[in-house]
Amino acid sequence: MSTLIDFILHIDAHLVNIVTTFGNWTYLILFAIIFIETGAVIMPFLPGDSLLFAASALTANPTYGLQPWIFVVIFLIASIGGDSLNFYLGSKFGELIPRHKLLGRFIKEKDLQSARNFFDKYGAWAIFLARFMPIIRTLVPFVAATSNFSYKKFVKYNIPACITWVIICCGGGHFFGNIPFVKEHFSMVVIGIVLISLIPAIVGFLKGKLSKS
Repeated sequence: MSTLIDFILHIDAHLVNIVTTFGNWTYLILFAIIFIETGAVIMPFLPGDSLLFAASALTANPTYGLQPWIFVVIFLIASIGGDSLNFYLGSKFGELIPRHKLLGRFIKEKDLQSARNFFDKYGAWAIFLARFMPIIRTLVPFVAATSNFSYKKFVKYNIPACITWVIICCGGGHFFGNIPFVKEHFSMVVIGIVLISLIPAIVGFLKGKLSKS
């Protein structure tokens, strides 16, 4: 877990190492990370927003020879494909995965319950909003499927969400990631991105606590 935290906090440096080591294979590696983050259900802790931002920041530096439009395409396919796989797993296996002796260790019941509450509160719009919230975005497609939500209705909200998410994160990284202040304080920027994405969940939690008091 400490290795993962280090990767997330210093994702810019780690991505540079990946690019210099694997070259164009970087596209496939990053595609896999984003696809697995949502699609595998049990790996909501993988980086999402920060990875898109950091990867797109490298495209503004000609030294690395990375194309921003390729990142936009692969991240869009990875996010939509990952969410669709997640939905499929939820529709086929329902609550079996969380209760599985091994797989269940990766999905905390409190996180799953938070996703259920979020989906119950916002309904179909939870699919759109969850794409911008770490952990919740991995669990909402699964919860939607177990709630007998149709896949046709799911993609109606999921595709616009993924498009918006990719454009914001990749656009932000490409245009702002190489500003000297951002480069010098990249770890703080990553933490800021994570905290901002958690604001809706924090607000919802506080509202729930206040309504019960």
